Amino acid sequence: MTEREQIILRAIVHLYILHATPVGSGFVATYLERELKLSPATIRAVMADLEEKGFITHPHTSAGRMPTDKGYRFYVDSLMQHETVSHHDADAVRSNLLHASRETILRDASRVLGSLSHYLALVQMPQLANVVVRKVEMIPLSSQRILVVIALESDIVRTLTIETQSLTDFTDLDEITRYINERSSGRSLNQLASVFPEIRSDTDERALIRLFVDQVSKLQEPTSTLSDTIHVAGAQNLIAHPEFDTTDRLRSVIELVENEDVIIHLFGAADDDGVRVRIGNELANEQLQDYSLISTTYKIGAATGSVGLIGPKRMNYARMVSLVEFVSHVITSTYGGR
Repeated sequence: MTEREQIILRAIVHLYILHATPVGSGFVATYLERELKLSPATIRAVMADLEEKGFITHPHTSAGRMPTDKGYRFYVDSLMQHETVSHHDADAVRSNLLHASRETILRDASRVLGSLSHYLALVQMPQLANVVVRKVEMIPLSSQRILVVIALESDIVRTLTIETQSLTDFTDLDEITRYINERSSGRSLNQLASVFPEIRSDTDERALIRLFVDQVSKLQEPTSTLSDTIHVAGAQNLIAHPEFDTTDRLRSVIELVENEDVIIHLFGAADDDGVRVRIGNELANEQLQDYSLISTTYKIGAATGSVGLIGPKRMNYARMVSLVEFVSHVITSTYGGR
């Protein structure tokens, strides 16, 4: 792409983000007059070349142009200038999260991110597979039920209940707990299955250890319930955007928010460090063709979760990238540092 084509493509993206209407050559000429003096006729010729190369397109009802997925991708990768998060956004994030409790900080992060961006905000619960076990406690609830409290690094605590099929004598529970702690303390959850020897005996003690290992493995598995996996906020923000002012488009927003499988699998496994931008077809889901997803990770010790935004492809990518990155940083430094 020539330098002139890059300048005009960047102008088309900026103007389309601002106004949500296809951009004409005259509008681009006015927008660029201080940077590059070109006649509308010259700009139309360049726009024709950009369209032929697949970077822009035009709806049949308008002579103006709008970016394609390919155009947005080139803009994000090559033309977008990195922005530092604004003082207003930084102050809002800090004031909401720095003093939030451990129990609410991730939900609060989704709420403030949705409010500042005016898009759909997602904050994934931390993935625990690599988190180190500090201590295990086992508390009898009845003759057939035991509450297991697992203290993990970074003050993460998870509980689970073990149910036996027969009445159990818990007189040796302290000894079983001590044995479990000796083998599990200092190891990550995904190592526990390998540190306990294969259990062939059907004694109550061995049965409890087997049940413990089986239940712990479930802590590493993603749940099927949206509220247990990802905090979602700001659904009403999407409806306010002009892309979704028709009944069909409005229905698509509602279906997106209500479709737990789509939301849960958007993040999948936590991405590598850094901000990732996926645009339209790159999301590989027919329901998401009109959207972009900006996401990154946060860390709590060895636990990793994701934070992100879903919005129309016509979004201010530079500001949204810096905002998502900053929220991730505050979660990591605040939650992970406690």
